[in-house]
Amino acid sequence: MTDAALPPRPPITFRTKALYGVGAAANIIKQRGITTFLLLFYNQVVGLPPAMVSTAIMIALIFDAFIDPLVGQISDNTRTRWGRRHPFMYIAALPVSIAFYMIWNPPVGWENEALFAYMLVCLLTIRLFDTFFELPSSALLAELTSDYNERTSMISIRSFCGVAGGLIMQLLVYQVFLKKHADGTGGLLERGGWQTYSIVAAVTIFTIILISSAGTHHQIPYLRKPPVRKITVRAMVKEVAATLNNRSFVALTISGMFMNVSLGLKTALELYFNLYFWGLNQGQLAFLTVTGVIASVIGVVAAPKIAAKLGKRLAAITMFFGAVVALLLPIGLRLLGVMPENGTNLLFAILVVDFMANGAMAIMTGVMLQSMIADVVEDAEVKTGRRSEGLLFSADNLFKKIVSGVGVFVSGALLAYVAFPQGAKPGQVDPELLRNLAMIYLPTIGGFYAVAISCLFLYRIDKSVHEANLRALQEGAVEARTTDAQTEAATPAAAGPAGDLAPVTPRP
Repeated sequence: MTDAALPPRPPITFRTKALYGVGAAANIIKQRGITTFLLLFYNQVVGLPPAMVSTAIMIALIFDAFIDPLVGQISDNTRTRWGRRHPFMYIAALPVSIAFYMIWNPPVGWENEALFAYMLVCLLTIRLFDTFFELPSSALLAELTSDYNERTSMISIRSFCGVAGGLIMQLLVYQVFLKKHADGTGGLLERGGWQTYSIVAAVTIFTIILISSAGTHHQIPYLRKPPVRKITVRAMVKEVAATLNNRSFVALTISGMFMNVSLGLKTALELYFNLYFWGLNQGQLAFLTVTGVIASVIGVVAAPKIAAKLGKRLAAITMFFGAVVALLLPIGLRLLGVMPENGTNLLFAILVVDFMANGAMAIMTGVMLQSMIADVVEDAEVKTGRRSEGLLFSADNLFKKIVSGVGVFVSGALLAYVAFPQGAKPGQVDPELLRNLAMIYLPTIGGFYAVAISCLFLYRIDKSVHEANLRALQEGAVEARTTDAQTEAATPAAAGPAGDLAPVTPRP
């Protein structure tokens, strides 16, 4: 069904944008739990060796990466009375929530191999059904609006909801579920608090998925339907290859691969650095979490304005570079011996300012990159004649997730390499060991980020190109409808039912 054949779409209201955006919180709550806490929980609380934990996470990420394109291609071609995306979104809610609860409540007394298998099964289930929601939900963006700047605005709201939801749940971990009490009880290393966290997080994920899916349900009549057709596996593979053979998409994908290796490494070790390298207590970690919410507000408000002024590509490069500098500078200065001592107010103040700067610029970078992926949808459609939002978003995720698994695996390998002690208490780890960890961490993560930023210079879709693509699609749709009408008038007896999707003449 062409855009012209769809019912006139009413303007997208702020309520719809907010309900669409809040769906990101379910994914980020799940993601932050796994990437920030799971290594620490299974290593320091349950007692699994770090290499086993990081290996399970890496396997699950690689599995998830290959599931993504399959779900994306299926959802692109699904025809139901609830559209292409929403059936998958509703189905995901219960299984992903149950699996998330189970992963934080492993059986007591099992051998390491059995615990590894239990953890891996839970992770694979979480990844599978999270893909059923997150990927179709992300693909909805390109269908809800084709406006160059409105896409950035909607992604800003979605990014804010995701970051805020993840940080609020993280704050609850530090200050409620696993709060360190004055008598020494509680804290991140006490197992009981993780059960309460898992119940609240699982119920929250379930509720958010249903609310966000229902919040965009009324948009189904205005969304495109795939054509009725029979397609072989071979033809589908050719379509996938043709769609992904897009220079700007390839540039974003390669950039995302290097970025996510670094993100996997950073996220897995962030809590280790905060607790052991900087010597922060849980109250300070909670305060950092609050400043993260403030930083996300700054990023969300500023991102559309900066993108409109600089263009998405230059804005993404600028903010990306600034975020990396903010991330690495404090560790580098500590290695040079010019940072204040641990436990001082000055050190914490510096880390707070740095954390806010990194968070705000990272949010803006993420908004730009997601909006740039959305703009590839029309560019690819002009070239191939097919609308493939789900495939493009899933393929982008495929490569990112594969290599982010590598980043998580490397984090476990680094901890094993420096012989990081199990059950370590903050303040009791050998400073030389921490220095060795930082010396390996800093150039590795910095090098990957440098490659990621460089690749963004190859992206070629600016506002003028995007608007030219929209005109080409409109002209192609009009031409196709005119041809069909002339053919039907000339041979009425031979005319069959019109397809749902008018073809667009591919661009050379």
